[in-house]
Amino acid sequence: MRNTQWHGWGSGEQAEQHYLVEPRALAGGGDIRHVSEFLRASGWRDKSKNGGPLVLERPDRAVWISYDPFTQPGGWAIRGAAQGHQAEWWAVIGRQAPVEIIAGLTDALTRPRSAHAPNVWAPLEGHRWHTRLEGRHYAATSPDGSAWMHFRQDGDGNPLWWSGARDEHGNGWTAQFAPSTPMHLVQAFSTALASPEPVMRPRGRV
Repeated sequence: MRNTQWHGWGSGEQAEQHYLVEPRALAGGGDIRHVSEFLRASGWRDKSKNGGPLVLERPDRAVWISYDPFTQPGGWAIRGAAQGHQAEWWAVIGRQAPVEIIAGLTDALTRPRSAHAPNVWAPLEGHRWHTRLEGRHYAATSPDGSAWMHFRQDGDGNPLWWSGARDEHGNGWTAQFAPSTPMHLVQAFSTALASPEPVMRPRGRV
């Protein structure tokens, strides 16, 4: 969906009182322009069709990001093409995932990969998430218990990453990553997920 079709926050729109919300994982989706405008400024192409979901393509055409609010359950889909030793990959994230957490992953798609080996758990442990080992499985839970990051291995030993957040009423979101998703992107996601910084939301949009 093109930028002009969105009802959100921007010039020409009625001013709203905003509030700092925490924990960020339960702040609600937020304004998708937090994601899309940075990517457009970084040279990504808008491939959206009029009246359809948001679709952005990286300049090298190797990665596509879409946000679909029209289908159920809807949400974000990020797909990468096979390149060299990197297999095709994907990430699917629910529509109520805060855009600040989505941006942690998508912003990483605009930067060169670090020379350091990625560590998905380091940002979580650094913010005192509770971790536990269950056989070949590993899990981390936020200090308040509302958000999680899980690692599993299927019968063939393929890694499966699952994350999300849920409040006491069962409202929330989940995220899944393909076994082939580059680890530095999963780490970028976990870094944004673990951040204790609150996010801003207008009243009634949490």
